[in-house]
Parts: sequence; structure tokens; C-alpha cells
Amino acid sequence: MNSKITISIVIAISVIVTAGIMFSLGFDNQPQITQTPQTEIIYVDKSISEYFEGTNNIKKISSHEELKGILETSSLLGGNFYDNRMVKSMAVEEGVMFDSAASTGALVASTPSDGASKTESGGSEYSTTNVQVENVDEPDYLKNDSKYVYIVSQNTLSIIDAYPAESAKIILKIALDIESQYIQNMFLNDDRLVIFYNGQSNDEIIPQYDFVPRRSYSPVTHALIVDVSDKEHPTILKNYSIDGNFMDARMIGDYAYFVTNSNIDYQYPRLPIIMKDSVRIMTPDAFYFDNVEQFSNFNTLTAIDIFGDKINSESFLMGYSGTFYVSEDNFYLTYQQDMPFGFYENSSQNRFFDVVVPLLPNNIQEQIKAIKNDFSINSSAQWMKISELMQKYYNQMDKNDKEELFEKIKDALNEYDVKIQENTRKTIIHKISIDEDKIEYVAKGSVPGRLLNQFSMDENGDRFRVATTTEHYIQHQGTVRSNAVYILDEELSIVGGLDKIALDESIFSARFMGDRLYLVTFQQIDPFFVIDLSSDTPKILGELKIPGFSNYLHPYDEEHVIGFGRDTKEIEDGGIQQLGIKMALFNVADVSNPKVTDDIIIGDSSTHSEALYDHKAFFFDKKSGVLSIPISGDVESLDGMSSAKKFAPDYNRWSGFYVFDLNSSDGFNLKGTITHSAENSYYYGMSNARTFYIDDVLYTASEEYLKMNFLNDLEEINSIKLENTGKFMDYISEEVIRESTPDE
Repeated sequence: MNSKITISIVIAISVIVTAGIMFSLGFDNQPQITQTPQTEIIYVDKSISEYFEGTNNIKKISSHEELKGILETSSLLGGNFYDNRMVKSMAVEEGVMFDSAASTGALVASTPSDGASKTESGGSEYSTTNVQVENVDEPDYLKNDSKYVYIVSQNTLSIIDAYPAESAKIILKIALDIESQYIQNMFLNDDRLVIFYNGQSNDEIIPQYDFVPRRSYSPVTHALIVDVSDKEHPTILKNYSIDGNFMDARMIGDYAYFVTNSNIDYQYPRLPIIMKDSVRIMTPDAFYFDNVEQFSNFNTLTAIDIFGDKINSESFLMGYSGTFYVSEDNFYLTYQQDMPFGFYENSSQNRFFDVVVPLLPNNIQEQIKAIKNDFSINSSAQWMKISELMQKYYNQMDKNDKEELFEKIKDALNEYDVKIQENTRKTIIHKISIDEDKIEYVAKGSVPGRLLNQFSMDENGDRFRVATTTEHYIQHQGTVRSNAVYILDEELSIVGGLDKIALDESIFSARFMGDRLYLVTFQQIDPFFVIDLSSDTPKILGELKIPGFSNYLHPYDEEHVIGFGRDTKEIEDGGIQQLGIKMALFNVADVSNPKVTDDIIIGDSSTHSEALYDHKAFFFDKKSGVLSIPISGDVESLDGMSSAKKFAPDYNRWSGFYVFDLNSSDGFNLKGTITHSAENSYYYGMSNARTFYIDDVLYTASEEYLKMNFLNDLEEINSIKLENTGKFMDYISEEVIRESTPDE
């Protein structure tokens, strides 16, 4: 073990304790009211080992012993319990975990297989998943090509021969013999599926201060590669598993990239490992960062070749990653900075001496310093003398002079507190380059504030752009909220930005389009901003204020943007009441004067749409002008839906899709609705709503149905019931598959 080098640091942190009001975002991006605590400034003097010298650089973890040392030091900073005397009874030994033969580079099979080409013809044109970045596919529970539809639900895989629609039918519904009952993420590439699901590892550990080994179950992410060239007899080609929960994935070309997140077990530390068909094949290279953030997770980025055997992976010891942006060349992992628990210690001494004392007269400052340096008395006695001195000085002051001094001190403390909060409430961004099976860490950066979602980020050339909301608590003033956009270079250093956008509001949606950012903030009205990003000095070109807010912005063309969210109105007590689903078509041809070409409101506050929080549920095809959105609401609130009462007699709810013609001149024109409510159904809402087309047929999917209607007039062609069919299902098992797979 190397000798420890001790250095001393002083860090100031803001801790939050009492009340004000803060807007936050719930699961559907609606404003939620939470309590804002009161700020208390904290100063901590900590000793750091050689692992944390403050360089902020990325460092490779070279051994299990080093991992334990890093976590031991981190636990001292973070308040986590760690004891070197603990007994570890796990199958992974240090020599195995860092086996150089298995942990360096990508694995390449000697006989990689080629993807099978489609032999059956489908439609000439079709749509796929609504994604953020062109050529970067996002996982979903439903995937389709020009002929077939693939659906994963619970633990089943359904394959539907969907084209032509008149003869559409389910050709296979088969259960996967897996422990997970909730599969939601899948890719389709030619005749290959990549299906992700969460499972559990099965290790033995000795609990703290016990002596009997017990089973320990940890989350594991599985990536199944399935050959569906024979639609009635799909085969599992590979089953990759890696430690941690599935976070997100992207597919670029023939490679699937996915992130897993595994919590750090300080008692039984281990690196994530990758297995293939229950056989360990590699331990990814692992890295940590030379800083004082709280290390809570291993975030592992893995690349797999869908048609071959190449696989590569790297693990990063960092905070909990939750929001990702992926371009064709780079993977960006972000998380909210998490300062170590040990830094949250109660001391306002330095705040007083650094901010308050310098604003007092020089003679008072000198007397205070003399008292502070008198080590013959304890700190309590020192403070009694200092407070008596200050009180005596205040009593001699003119009332106006005293009030002026207090105001000056308050302003200085507020400024100081804001700077401290800015330094501790940041979004950390990690940039990792990707190129087929090559994964290479590039840079780490940070921006003040928090992200809303993946649409708060964008890569454009050699610049990375980020939109954030920042909240500061200021004593005697409450929570101050503002928004900003930052421009970062290739090394994730901030090279430009624009702050203090829409004070006292939060970002509700953002969309980067080329040299512009369209931004919606909200508190009581919906400011729609057009922001120029053509240089490293962003500037607001135009602003429009209308009632309501947009949760999602979708490109229409270079001069128009579609907004999707809710209508609102002010109520008597100054609050805001949410109303129906609202769509608006923004005209940004005159950037200095954006306008609403048309808007439409559906239902009332009882009306809901999955597209409010999931962009994959939003469908728009520019060529045909068709826009489809899922809607669920009380029948009485939906215009023209009174006849739908028979579909939901108990709940009086209607669920289905509103389909519009949309063009830049006339705006929204309702083509009609497609009902997915089942007669005598007890299903209250509608989720897993998707829309796509093949040639002249519009397909709409929900948990219960896949429906097919003509694009031009929405006349129903066919309908397939997806759930509760009452039929037997065969299981697809890996044990059977392995025998029939040539390269296994």
C-alpha cells in the first residue's frame, strides 16, 4: 500500500433547511410544488489522500486494492461506513477482476455472422421511432419495418405481419423465459432484435458482523440478440449481461450502445463484469475522477456488434447518471453534482469572518481579530466578547447608518451565498467518443443548474450546447430562479453563454435546431424564446408570451415549430390552474417577432396524453401533414366524443388518438379520432401509445390494440387485439436456442 499524502482543503457548501416555494418537475413534466429549505453555509476542513489531489483528471483503477483504497477515502469524505476488517466472501477475486487478458480491448470472434436480409417485400415508405438525432435510433417497446411490427410487453414478444393491412395478423406471440416481467426497450436492425431487460445476479456475501454467507441479489442488465429471420421461430443468438440497472441506449449503424448503472457497495466493492450466456468474458476497464464529488455509482458504457461478436465496455466511478445525449460520434453522460455527505457540517464561522467582519470599521475589525487570536479562552467565550463588542458599536450608531450597514451586510452575504450555491449545484457532463466498438473518454465539464431532459442538450459541429435552470435560495428573499444556455468547446470548457433568461421561471421544453434554440419557460404564462446560437455569444432574437406551457417542441420546418403541452389560467389566489391539452404552431420566420399561426385545445384538466412526457408517443409526418397524438379524457370534456360513452361505462373515459392535418398556412385541422377504448374495459387510461405509417395506412398502437386506418380519411381497415387473447403461449428458452445456434 502506498504511503498517504495529506493535504488540507476548505470547502463551502450550502445546506437547505426551511421553507419557501419551489417549482420542480414531476414524471410528466408538470410543475410540482415542493418546499425550499433555508440556506446555511458550511465550511469543512478535510484531509484528502493521494487518490484525490484535486487535479480533476480521469485516472484508471489498476487493481482491486486500489479500488478499495479509493472507496475507503471517498467514504471518509462522504460519511459512508467502510471497515477494512470486513470479510468479503464473493466469487470475484482480485486476480480475476483485473485479468489483463479479459479486460483490455474489444473481443472479436473468428467467424462473425452477417445480418440476414429481408426476403419478403413490404411497403415502399414507412416511419419509425420519433428520435432526437437523425441516424441515432432510440429504444422502444415497439419497432417496425416496411412489413412487420415487433412488440415487447411484460415478458412476451409479438410479431405481427402488418402489411398489407387488410390481411394483418399476429404470426407469433411467445413468452421469453426470463425473470423480468417488464420489457420496454428494444432495437430492430434488419432481421435482428436487441432486447434489453433487467435481471439479478446471485452472489454470496457475509453480512456485517455475521459469519454465515448469504445470497446477495444485485441488478443486472441483459441484452438479448435475437434472430427473427424466421418469424415463426426466432432464435436467441447471444445473451450479454452486465452488472447494473439499464439506463438508456442508442443504436448507430450495426452497433448498440447502452449504459448501466450499478450502486457502489462500500462493504463489498467490485467492478462490473460482462457475461455472455452465463460465462464471464470481460471486466471493463474502470476509471475514477480526481475530485471530491460523492462516488455513488459505476456507470458503464457498452458497445455490442449486432451482427458479429465484437464487444467493448468501460466503467466510470461517478455520480448517478440520469440524462443522456448521443450524437453519431459522442455519448454524453450527465448527472447533478453530488457533494460528499461529510461536507455538510454545521459551521458558519468562516462566513462571518470572510463576509461580515470586513464590512465593519477598521478599529472594530482589529478588536475582533485580537479576540479571535486569544487562545487562552474557548470559542464560546470568544463569541461572547465579539457579540458584546458589536452590540456596543451598534448602540452608538445612528439608526439610518445602522440600517444601511445591515443592508450592505445582507447584500454581501446574499452574493456570497449565491456563489457558493453556484459552485455546488452544477450539472456534470462527461463526453465519451464512440466509433463502432471503440470507446474513448474525451473530457469532463460542468455547467450551473439542472437539466430538464435530453432535449436540453445538443451537439453542433465542435460545440456542445446546454440549457439549464438554476435555483438559489437567498435569505430574506426566498428562491430566485433563472435559466441559461451555455456553449462548450470540444473539451467541454464553457466558451460562451447567456444567463438570467426568464427570471423566476423554469424551463419546460427546449429544442435545438441548427443555429437556433427554441425555449419555453413557465411560471404563470408561456414565454416562447428564439435564441441565436450562430456564435459563442448567444442572444435572444425574439420572445412571445401566451397562456399555458409546452412540454415538447417538435420541428416543422425552418420557419415553424410545433409546441405540445397544456393550457392554463390564473385563478383568484394568484395560482395557476392547468386546463386541457394544448398544441400551438409557432411561426419564427420573423425571429424578432415570433407568432402563433394556430393553436388548439383538447379537453380539460382531466385530459391526459403520454406525449406530454414521452416524445416517442408524438407522431408527425411532414410529407403527408399528418399529426397523431394519444388522448385519454372524460367523455364530456372531449368535443364530439359523447358517442364514446359506451366504450367506458364505468369510468366514463375515452382513450384513443386525435389525428390532424397540419400545414403552415391553415394550422391544425382535425381529420378524426381513432378509438382504443374497449367496450366494458376497466382500463382507465392509455399508455404505450405509438403511431407510424406504412404507405397509405396509419397504424396506432396501445397496450390493448393495434389499429389500421387509411391515412386520407381514417376509415378503419383492420384491428388486432394485443392483450388478453386467452390463447396459450410457447416459451422461447436459451437452453433450446443454444443447440441450434451455429456459432455457439
